[in-house]
Amino acid sequence: MDWDKLRIFYAVAQAGSFTHAGKKLGLSQSAVSRQISSLEESLGSSLFHRHARGLILTEQGEILNQTAIEILSKLTKIEETILESKNSTSGPLKITLASFFGSTWLAPKLKEFHEQHPDIDITILLDDKVYNLGMREAHIAIRMHKPKNPDLIQRHLANIDSYICASSEYIEKHGKPTNISDLKNHTLIGYPENVTMPFSNPNWLIDAANIKYDNNPNVIKMNSMYAIHNAVTSGLGIAALPKYLIQKNQNIKILLKDVKCPQIEVFFVFSEELKNSKRVTIFRDFILKHIKDINN
Repeated sequence: MDWDKLRIFYAVAQAGSFTHAGKKLGLSQSAVSRQISSLEESLGSSLFHRHARGLILTEQGEILNQTAIEILSKLTKIEETILESKNSTSGPLKITLASFFGSTWLAPKLKEFHEQHPDIDITILLDDKVYNLGMREAHIAIRMHKPKNPDLIQRHLANIDSYICASSEYIEKHGKPTNISDLKNHTLIGYPENVTMPFSNPNWLIDAANIKYDNNPNVIKMNSMYAIHNAVTSGLGIAALPKYLIQKNQNIKILLKDVKCPQIEVFFVFSEELKNSKRVTIFRDFILKHIKDINN
């Protein structure tokens, strides 16, 4: 089998169209289409169903795609192992983490890291979705839930404290709740239920207050913790927020201090093949240095 055609097939299977795969590969749509047609001809099987909205893998295509994932994953791991065997501190380092945590906690610290390690080529992927570290979609993940994949190396970094909060303006206008049940008379801000959550149950406060979630105008949904923080600051409503986000905001007041808020667990995660990587070690030590004071 032509390895280049297999690489192109994998890109098309992931993208769902010749056009999007071509953009990723730096090839024209027609060139990608010709390569797939040639591969199908050599195998004697159709690999994709063509339809108006894109491409769907056939049964034979599904089989080949699983094989392609395994082969390309192994090749990527071998390449990474060879590169890391040079024991170099220079080169690429791609980190994925929850959008709000990357924007509000990590990004302000990257100036220091870059000044200390100017030869490391940093890419930050701000996304609540889980990237595949085995396929090198990222080298490192900072996750707010315990990873279940046994092939990944993980280190617990910290537990982030949270508090129930509202702005001074909101309290002045709507009053201060004295217990969880009082929240039924207030506007709460939480996460939509049909999106990827940045950590386990960010809507725990709504659940604890036993408030109707759907079709309730007093529950406002946002799929960004940073946006929720800004909405609370503006006086929109009440939400549970990480301590580090609010500790320098004098406009935000802590409510219901006797209610125990769930902590957010933070883990540093990378694949087994990178356990000897100098760049991973350098970045891990940098994160450990700063995150130990996150609740102070």
